[in-house]
Amino acid sequence: MSPVDGTSRERRLRDRVPVRLRHHWKPAGALCAGLAVMLYAFGDARISPYVTSASRVEADTITEDVKGTVGLYDTSVKHSVQLEYKQTDFDKMMKEFKKDGTKDSIPADLTIDGVYLTDVGIRLKGNSTLMSLRGNRGGMPGGGQMPGGGQMPAGGAGQRGGKASGGNGEMPEPPTAGGQAAGGQAAGGQAAGDAAAGGGQDGGDKAAGGGAAAGGAGGGRGGGMTQYNLSADKPEELPWLIKIDEYVEGRAYQGEREISLRPGSNAQVPVNEALALSLIDGTGEPAERFGFTTLKVNNRPTAVRLMVENPDTEYAEAVEGESVVYKARAGGTFDYQGDDPSKYETSFRQLNKVGSQDLEPVMKLAKWVEKASDKEFAADLDKHVDVDSFAHYVATQNLLMNFDDMAGPGKNYLLGYDLNSKKFSVLGWDYNLTFSGDATAGPDDRMSMGGGMGGRPGGTGGKDGATGGQMPEGMPEGMPELPEGAEMPDVGDMPGAPDGDAGKGGGGGGMRSGHALKERFLELDAFDAVYKTAYQDLYEKFYASGKATKALKDLAEQVTRAGVPAKDVESAVGTLRTTVTERTAALAKNKEVTG
Repeated sequence: MSPVDGTSRERRLRDRVPVRLRHHWKPAGALCAGLAVMLYAFGDARISPYVTSASRVEADTITEDVKGTVGLYDTSVKHSVQLEYKQTDFDKMMKEFKKDGTKDSIPADLTIDGVYLTDVGIRLKGNSTLMSLRGNRGGMPGGGQMPGGGQMPAGGAGQRGGKASGGNGEMPEPPTAGGQAAGGQAAGGQAAGDAAAGGGQDGGDKAAGGGAAAGGAGGGRGGGMTQYNLSADKPEELPWLIKIDEYVEGRAYQGEREISLRPGSNAQVPVNEALALSLIDGTGEPAERFGFTTLKVNNRPTAVRLMVENPDTEYAEAVEGESVVYKARAGGTFDYQGDDPSKYETSFRQLNKVGSQDLEPVMKLAKWVEKASDKEFAADLDKHVDVDSFAHYVATQNLLMNFDDMAGPGKNYLLGYDLNSKKFSVLGWDYNLTFSGDATAGPDDRMSMGGGMGGRPGGTGGKDGATGGQMPEGMPEGMPELPEGAEMPDVGDMPGAPDGDAGKGGGGGGMRSGHALKERFLELDAFDAVYKTAYQDLYEKFYASGKATKALKDLAEQVTRAGVPAKDVESAVGTLRTTVTERTAALAKNKEVTG
């Protein structure tokens, strides 16, 4: 009130400020001034969080583990899987996939070996394997065209007619399942790998690769560029990823969150992948568990499928030692991309210890591999990588004739980082293109797309890196020959190939082959002894001991028990048996292998 007339008087500005702030205005003012300076100086800078916790506890734990009546991957019993879903959900999923390649999950009810689970998630798994579902010709990304309107890369004369057969600038149709590929041996046709559409799909789906197993079994000298003729009308033949905890958090079935139903059914069931996993098991290296099962989808006929353990959190936690495991993404890269771990999330997915660990170890490894001189690489590799384990991994891929490993277009590998030793190991997974290379390949030969044989890393043609301008074995008839000195283009260079984070700085390009860690390891003489020792050891375990032959016989019994007719089993297994016999005989004549 005014002391004169009694009217209200407006409060002064300083009186509107709280008393506490008036008493401590100097610290508050200093704070505001500091924030203003930081905003002006660093306003456009990106702040990336780094995990500093030393915790090694797995945050994503199983809270409901459903027990079954028989072991999920017990190969001595007959298994059955049934999926039931709403047709409208399936139709919507297929519409979205055909439109833009999206592979979202839909709810389904699962009955597995008599145990009923509601609301699991299922989604399509693959990319090149699934191309026929999107109307693309021959399963080749983008419809199968080669760069330059059907011509091979420029580099000189010598092209057969200048274009692929038909003269329309497109690659000729490769044979569908059941046909024989040029250069391949048997009929049937193994799909060319799985790949993450867009270069970032979880699940480590693999990139389009070369031809594989005829009849799902592999093929002696290349299986050819054959392709499954998949159809939305036959969901029992589609490759599926079943996610037990998609809609029920913390749920698992016998400790498994994910189950993969691999490409190939009935007569085309991939016995070659099962054989590869059988051989790796017992060598000290991790191998996914598997089993053959019947699959029934809604009211459709049953089909025999190969179900395989999909690398997930529990798979990672089972890796020997206290390790963080990272799965490479199909469209990613091993290139060093700076010191921000978040830059590597499009190339690797962390499977376990999320929240307590991060991608920084991968970042540091990529940086060292890229920056180290040959002398430094040879001297210090064992400070970063378990060299003995890595030698076994590299030798395994060659012995199993697998071109689509860590250096293949699908980038099918895991990095395990031991928190105690601070060293990496490389773990393999996804072996559906094994036994599709040249059975006579030795330890210094590189498997290549289509079943041919490349040279030691750095070469593009025959043994020891000789270039001859030839197409990889197994490519469709009518393909033009490569000009002298030219290389087969990477899958990522083909029009329509899925975009990836392939180049430095996030450039496109997608699924390129090659891996600096593996290539440098094989190129340097410093590692010849450890590599050849591992090769000789595994040759004895795989082939000289007769294990491959025995395992193949057991797998034939499993496939028969699952319900594949005997004549189809013999067709598939017979081709693979021929490959194993040729491989064993060829290696036995190689003094570098036998010592």
